[in-house]
Amino acid sequence: MIVDCAVYDSGTRRAGDLALDVALETARSSPEAFVWIGLHEPTPDEFDAVVKEFGLHHLAVEDALQPHQRPKLERYDDTLFLVLKTARYVDPDEVVDIGQVVLFVGDGFVVSVRHGQSAAAAAVRSSLERKPEMLRHGPSAVLHAVVDRVVDDYLEVLHGLENDIDEIEQAVFSTARQNHAERIYKLKREVLEFRRAVAPLAQPIADLENGALPCIAGDIGPYFRDVADHLTRAGEQIEAFDVLLTSALNANLASVGVRQNEDMRKISAWVAIMAVPTMIAGVYGMNFEYMPELDQVWGYPAALTLMAVACLVLFRAFKRNDWL
Repeated sequence: MIVDCAVYDSGTRRAGDLALDVALETARSSPEAFVWIGLHEPTPDEFDAVVKEFGLHHLAVEDALQPHQRPKLERYDDTLFLVLKTARYVDPDEVVDIGQVVLFVGDGFVVSVRHGQSAAAAAVRSSLERKPEMLRHGPSAVLHAVVDRVVDDYLEVLHGLENDIDEIEQAVFSTARQNHAERIYKLKREVLEFRRAVAPLAQPIADLENGALPCIAGDIGPYFRDVADHLTRAGEQIEAFDVLLTSALNANLASVGVRQNEDMRKISAWVAIMAVPTMIAGVYGMNFEYMPELDQVWGYPAALTLMAVACLVLFRAFKRNDWL
């Protein structure tokens, strides 16, 4: 459904909540005005009026209505079609929530279609309305502002991931006897999903930076260079996080293996210690007739002493070799 429909003229928003037909008529009355329509998860029927009014290409419309598109930039005549993946980090669940924002940018109009819980478009609208000097650049200013906000949100997600990865590193190398493989694997999967949302955006940003596209004001190009720099930094951090999580997973598995080996050594040592009195008791439990120790007064204490001394010697030997 349409969540906001506004006309901007010379960097200022026209007052009032305008219906779609009124907004279009108002925008066409001034050469410096443009209309910005925001929609949230529209149905095909709800989107149909916007499609007919701006003559949006049916292939782009089909992609805009689907929430699982790959980030891309396409040109349909004089209209730009941009797909962005929004991201926010849900720290309690250690999950990267991926959404989608689709932008149609043409001469005198911007149509944004949002899927998911991201509030990027709404936040950009509020921010831009406080910067009339940027809004005077028209639809290209909106395009830059939305892209810039989405990429800045990537950096916030990376900050949340970094905190959790630091926690994992400390836990893996702590003395606590825990297996963190499940948590590491889940976080690694979130990082991979995040990378699929971020990495494909590099080429569209490069195309916007070059400025050889319709509806892009020439003086907006330098702003996209700044966005490209932030996106590159985000991509590098994602790659680093993936490597760190792989190393942490391997270190965790190695730590578990070492602990298991230590446990097996301790078990083996105690089994060896207990085997000595068992063997001695087994010998004297055979009840042969000719066993002279059985007829001696010191026989029973001697057997017990032999067991104790043998167990003590083995215990000290295993202790010296760090088996116990």
